[in-house]
Amino acid sequence: MKLRPPATPIINIDPYFSIWTEASLLKNTVHWTGKPNTMAGIAIIDGEQYLFLGQSNSRTMKSMTVESTEIDAFSTFITYTNDAVRLTVRFTSPLLIDDLYYASSPVAYCKVSCESLDGKAHNVKIRFNATEELVLNLKGEGRALAHPVSIPGIAGDTVITGIRMGNGNQRPLWRDGDDIRIDWGYFYMCAVGDARIDHTLYCGMYTSVIEKELDGDALFLFAYDDIESIQYFGDNLKAYWKKDGKTIEEAILEAASEYDALMERCNKLSDRIKNDAIAKGSEKYAEMLLLAVRQVMAAHKLVVDKEGNNLYISKECFSNGCAATVDVTYPSAPMYLLYNTELLKGMLRPIMRYAASDEWTFDFAPHDVGRYPLVNGQRYYVTREANGSVFIDPNGQMPVEECGNMIILFAAICDADNDTSFVLPYMDTIKKWSKYLIDYGFDPETQLCTDDFAGHLAHNVNLSIKAIMGIAGYSRILSRLGENEEAEKMMNIAREYGASLIERAKNSDGSFRLAYDKPETYSLKYNSVWDKLWNTGIFPESFYEGEIARYKKELLPYGVPLDSREKYTKSDWLVWAASLASSKEDFEALTDPLWAAYNVMRSYAPMTDWYFCDTSHMRGFRHRTVQGGLFMKLMFNK
Repeated sequence: MKLRPPATPIINIDPYFSIWTEASLLKNTVHWTGKPNTMAGIAIIDGEQYLFLGQSNSRTMKSMTVESTEIDAFSTFITYTNDAVRLTVRFTSPLLIDDLYYASSPVAYCKVSCESLDGKAHNVKIRFNATEELVLNLKGEGRALAHPVSIPGIAGDTVITGIRMGNGNQRPLWRDGDDIRIDWGYFYMCAVGDARIDHTLYCGMYTSVIEKELDGDALFLFAYDDIESIQYFGDNLKAYWKKDGKTIEEAILEAASEYDALMERCNKLSDRIKNDAIAKGSEKYAEMLLLAVRQVMAAHKLVVDKEGNNLYISKECFSNGCAATVDVTYPSAPMYLLYNTELLKGMLRPIMRYAASDEWTFDFAPHDVGRYPLVNGQRYYVTREANGSVFIDPNGQMPVEECGNMIILFAAICDADNDTSFVLPYMDTIKKWSKYLIDYGFDPETQLCTDDFAGHLAHNVNLSIKAIMGIAGYSRILSRLGENEEAEKMMNIAREYGASLIERAKNSDGSFRLAYDKPETYSLKYNSVWDKLWNTGIFPESFYEGEIARYKKELLPYGVPLDSREKYTKSDWLVWAASLASSKEDFEALTDPLWAAYNVMRSYAPMTDWYFCDTSHMRGFRHRTVQGGLFMKLMFNK
């Protein structure tokens, strides 16, 4: 990978079990929030200690030199050297998108091997130190305790040696929030075969230790059992991987036994993503997709409700911590439409349950269903009193935004599955939301939308396009259900609204306005990508030609700004807008600057989706699932 990522993924499982480091790899390991998640990797070579991951608590400890780093969809490969040996390390979080069990897997791997560079034999041991920060919100907030773990194999032999660490005061799901880390459940650090385990102080913190002699290679496993993962309308739910009664010890043992076969599967899917992205975009585009996969997957948690339904709960990372947010699900959808629609369905089920509840009394879609990990009802612009009373501020909602998002996603799932069974139970609600779009989407009044960073805006053209595509999506669903007359009626409304937009929003240069009443302005018309993708012909080719020409004119060194008002952009919407281009050359011209932004960015945070196009500086947001939207170009057949 030629891209120098702003942050390097090390262990990436879910919104809580998350370890990253800077590109140099010899800086403090952190949680995606940026708070320390201190962990160290140390090679003991002929009795002398060399740091290869994280930070040392000793000024005299030497560091190995990073020779190369390679990142694919599921693994980070690093080679280190000193004068005597070359160390090869592969960190893997096997979050296979196309397999529900592995999408939920609690286990990550590190495989280490060593070769001599000076022709001499060397005694090499590998040690990992994991501090209390992995099991506490912040160091010192509670007391971490560690215990030995021994997992016998099928024949009764001990094949897994490890250590378990957790907060001495276990309170699963006791709080929610954004910039917080887990302080319940247990972290497991294991090795295949014999190993030395211990607990000590490291960097002034309680620390669990595992050390194994390197005989050819060694396999380490890191796992987290959060006990209970999500509270869903009062029910505490466990992770999907536990649904058949599997214990964490069984999961770790199984993970150790299937390492080679699972790496083959990871390699195959990663190569597929890379090759498809190169074919439809470029090598730079492919590198961004590979870097995004683990981030997108690890910002979700897969659980099963009491009725047996899969729920895939997103966390709106470093925005407000909301759970199952519709306008976060919408941009993330392309990755899931391509590889596993069941995960996307798991994002929509909580919204539909809440929308059908007595608490939601509006004729438009909700924004979210809680704040992670408590999914008990909307939290955005909602006041929930201790006595149980709830006040939902209608002025803080996103009616056209969320109705359009939901209907488009339902239509896209029907297309991806070539099946309507998922949508059928929700048709009454979808019909109600489509009516809202018809009534209010033609020329939206001032209301919140997902891109209100520069202030609220009436007569938003891109929001109007979302309404139009929502109506078109409803028409496509009706057509699949055989309701052809009603489907044609809906499509005619969408076409009528689209024709009016072309007339009312056109600029003198052939591009289209940010708002109907703001001549010569522009915005990224990313919502129109569905017209292109579905080939509905609502907007003429001249619309797309005018837009692409304007984007190229507005292009800054690191991307096209979101609209006329500011110099920042959103990575997901930039790729959607670039996907409107009819040529691969124009797509590359608009997306290569995004690659350049990540390559020079000094935020040292997981891929931000909101940054300045003139400087590449991060404006806000990190580790968000919306980077699944970078996959939009792969949705096109050509």
